[in-house]
Amino acid sequence: MIYFDNAATTRRKPPEVAEAVAAAIGSFGGVGRGVHEASLDAGMAVYDARDKVARLLGAPSAARVSFAANATMALNIALAGLLPVGGRAVTTAASHNSVLRPLYKARDERGCTVDVAPVGPDGALDFAAYERLLEGGADLVAATHASNLTGDVYDVARMARLAHEAGALFVLDAAQTAGALPLDMGALGADVVCFTGHKGLYGPQGTGGLAVAEGVDVPPLLEGGSGTHSFDERHPRFMPEALEAGTVNAHGLAGLAAGVAYLEREGVGNVAARLRALTERFEAGALAVPGVRVLGGRGGIDRCGIVAVDVAGADSALAADRLSNEFGICTRAGAHCAPLMHRALGTEERGAVRFSFSSFTTEDEIDEGLEALAAVASK
Repeated sequence: MIYFDNAATTRRKPPEVAEAVAAAIGSFGGVGRGVHEASLDAGMAVYDARDKVARLLGAPSAARVSFAANATMALNIALAGLLPVGGRAVTTAASHNSVLRPLYKARDERGCTVDVAPVGPDGALDFAAYERLLEGGADLVAATHASNLTGDVYDVARMARLAHEAGALFVLDAAQTAGALPLDMGALGADVVCFTGHKGLYGPQGTGGLAVAEGVDVPPLLEGGSGTHSFDERHPRFMPEALEAGTVNAHGLAGLAAGVAYLEREGVGNVAARLRALTERFEAGALAVPGVRVLGGRGGIDRCGIVAVDVAGADSALAADRLSNEFGICTRAGAHCAPLMHRALGTEERGAVRFSFSSFTTEDEIDEGLEALAAVASK
């Protein structure tokens, strides 16, 4: 089997990730729920994960990183907390449903206005339209750092600057870029960065969270046990506990810390360069296959290890099924939870086949994938 579905979940992890999770399951107690060794060990592991993630994302401090189950939960926390009733939000057509659906819910249930900046058929953001949408001011801009369909990396520093000029907070969806590209939230101007652990950070599923800039107050979405201030009627408002009701996933976060440690050793810049080389190799080969159309790829300022294709106008599920059953090639077919992007690219009816790579992908695997793609397209 050749695994090209890393944009969904990285299947191959550094060995130390599994080792850290196994050790944690055999020894940890509840985080912040006791002063005995098992509880303190769990608390130290969670702090280690906070510290490592804060450094990776350029967060102000470990205390400004709160953990959640994934980027979807983190985005729900940020968007529900920062968009006021009747407020105005701006996003882009490159957004994942983890951004779109919370915003549509705010529109339908809280009287908010949601405007979407379009992307062109090449996947590029229409910056002129984006600027026009901000002319009347906004409360919040939520944007993806990179399309989970095409891998195009957008100029979010420019987007954040324009958002701030319009009086809006800027929430960045870094589900595809955290760990795959160097990311400094301060340099980019992001007020909140939402991330997931099971993709480019090489952590377990069930890990993720949000890094919050100083001075930005995100109200809790959930309320409950906090381990401190138990006699208060409402959940604490100080970070990071404000956004972590209930017992955190210390077992998974031990694995996440190990995944981030791997990235620290390798260097995120080196990982990004490897992903870029793999992507360029696959894209060049795919462009040479008759009947194959590469989607996007020139719509941003960089790529993040993704190439999506339309295979001879065929239904993407059929093409992906053949790749899997006949060649052992694992891809992702369908709409990729990115409906507006598919409409822009003209693939709404049949979807696309997405190939996505990791730092463990080899050039030989890329070449085998291209041979399989050519065989499927020929039929």
